[in-house]
Amino acid sequence: MNAPVPIQLVQNMTDEIRVTRSICCYCGTGCGVRIHSKGEHVLSVEGDMDHPSSAGLLCSKGMALPGTIRRDTTRVLHARLRDRQTGNYREINMSEAFDVAAKVISSTVREAGPQAMGFYLSGQLLTEDYAIFNKMARVLVGTNNIDTNSRLCMSSAVTGYKMTLGADAPPASYEDIALADTVLIAGSNMAYAHPVLFRRLMQARQARPHMKIIVIDPRNTDTAQAADLHLAVTPGADVALFHAMLNVMVWENLIDDDYIARYTEGFPALKDRIRDFTPAAAEQVCGVTAADIVTAARWFAQSAATLSMYTMGLNQSSSGTAKNMSLIHLHLATGHIGRPGTGPFSLTGQPNAMGGREAGAMATLLPGHRDPMNATHRQEVATLWGTDSLPAAPGYPAIAMFDALLEKRLRVLWIAATNPAQSMPDQARVRKAMQNADFVIVQEAYADSETLAYADLIMPAATWPEKEGTVTNSERRISRVRAAISAPGDALADWKIVQQVAKRVARQIAPAKEALFNYADEAQIFAEHAALTAGRDLDYSAVSFALLEQLGPVQWPFVKTGTVRLYADNVFATANGRARFADVGYVAPVENISAHYPLRLTTAPA
Repeated sequence: MNAPVPIQLVQNMTDEIRVTRSICCYCGTGCGVRIHSKGEHVLSVEGDMDHPSSAGLLCSKGMALPGTIRRDTTRVLHARLRDRQTGNYREINMSEAFDVAAKVISSTVREAGPQAMGFYLSGQLLTEDYAIFNKMARVLVGTNNIDTNSRLCMSSAVTGYKMTLGADAPPASYEDIALADTVLIAGSNMAYAHPVLFRRLMQARQARPHMKIIVIDPRNTDTAQAADLHLAVTPGADVALFHAMLNVMVWENLIDDDYIARYTEGFPALKDRIRDFTPAAAEQVCGVTAADIVTAARWFAQSAATLSMYTMGLNQSSSGTAKNMSLIHLHLATGHIGRPGTGPFSLTGQPNAMGGREAGAMATLLPGHRDPMNATHRQEVATLWGTDSLPAAPGYPAIAMFDALLEKRLRVLWIAATNPAQSMPDQARVRKAMQNADFVIVQEAYADSETLAYADLIMPAATWPEKEGTVTNSERRISRVRAAISAPGDALADWKIVQQVAKRVARQIAPAKEALFNYADEAQIFAEHAALTAGRDLDYSAVSFALLEQLGPVQWPFVKTGTVRLYADNVFATANGRARFADVGYVAPVENISAHYPLRLTTAPA
């Protein structure tokens, strides 16, 4: 898609009303918005016609953004510190809040070691926020105990991509929706959760009446009702269904033998695995008729271009990685990848879950899609960050982090822009873990967050229309977030809070490292972060704030131009350049329905 023609980013309509171009903060679609503001008030929001991901489209959630912007006591306006003996809070200024946080972190590192400190972040943060949090955790505190709530929704998709294609990189783009002849939607109610993309799909089908849409979902959703073929799979049986579709493709010679031989490895073992998954046998397992399985397989394989899109129905599962890989196998077996209108396309839930993974702000990642357990990768990042080394001990991912807190292996937790007391599984255990902590820091914008009840220190954070930085959406597109109004009260951008605490911690435990956090603005943080992607699969080291102002949003990898789709050259991000089939089996859900427990639970509505 052509880059948008640059226009004045903030234009005066009158002496008082401004228009600021930014990004919607709800989901991973990454729609461009134009924010109309007057003084410190947002008047309205409209879709940005020049943003290539959304072309002016905006769903009802995006249109309702002005009503979510508050500057009253529904916001966290000032820092508060709790007296542990009385349980009462007292309001403190931000300087004291920074001092308290720094003293707690420094003493914890000195007395209990770096592994006693943890950071739990959010897909709502901007890339610059992630980058400075990550640097603080690894360079200053010396721990890999940093993770995000993206772990709960995207880890299966990430692992599925890495295990098959070699990298955490969706190979398709939104423009492929209009170029596909067959679209398979699995575990996603796009009409509800990604309405702008669903609108694009409906427009594409209207323009291409021959397009076939297959929806795999136990529920009869709005998305399913728009399908040409709805496969109401039994919850948890997706792997059996995908294996059965591959079985049909093999039996009817619908696979691309030449593509498999030249560009992949591991197919013989998988081929042997799926022999038993005949349509008739799979029907008994997954609840989809054999005839529909055959039809779906034929439509997928015989189409000139097949695109699949999927979200939490595949990801949030005990066999989520297997589900993702089994769907990707269908693309590799038929060569439906790397060409216009093709590819397995994971749709991101949160607005910047992908940016967080790029920045390496997860226990199992380092910046630039590196591995914290790889000594070479650690040294590369350490050198670019200006330090001698990074910690080698494995960090706690999200669930394990709260287990460690409960068991006193983790003593202090810093939570930012997420609400684990409402969103984490096993709520009784999570809340008990936070009660058991020596100290909990919560960086939050909204006063009704359930997690605030467990905070010892609360610091007020800026929110969507008050922040500057970048986000990366589902199609690997980096966009600028721009502030339309200032933050209320004492609230600050998340990175500025981290910076102030980090500098104070450095003075107490590592004075030479204080200078590593001397950032003047978001552009400087982004420049350091972008340099960490150089030579990696996502390379956008050539991107800067100045370039984004000139070209508008761009897709990575970006050298001289952005990349619309990956693997067009059939070279994958694996050691030998070949995509991998994984010999994954079907594992039935542990809990089955019975007369006493007749209901199945799913991850609706995404």
